[in-house]
Amino acid sequence: MPRIPVNVLLTAALYAVTALAEIVGCYLPWLVLRQGRSPLLLLPAAVSLALFAWLLTLHPSAAGRTYAAYGGMYIAIALLWLRVVDGVALTRWDVVGALIALAGMAVIAFQPSA
Repeated sequence: MPRIPVNVLLTAALYAVTALAEIVGCYLPWLVLRQGRSPLLLLPAAVSLALFAWLLTLHPSAAGRTYAAYGGMYIAIALLWLRVVDGVALTRWDVVGALIALAGMAVIAFQPSA
């Protein structure tokens, strides 16, 4: 079985943590506004969104390329959130869509340097 280079794994993990920080930062205000939860949840939401912004700066690519590649990982993490947090079963279309998005992320993030 081929070995995946460590830098690929670290980059993918950084994209995943970045996506999770954004999702948490948006989900907590959603709980406040849609489910009447405590406005105190807006404090960790703000921290999570600040963490998200900082994590984006750790990616080695230019900002636009980072955002483009990040989108693919965001889709996959959002669908995992849907399954784990919201308890909604994923369809085969969700899974195929996530795989396509991750393939796009990989093409953009791991392109050969010129």
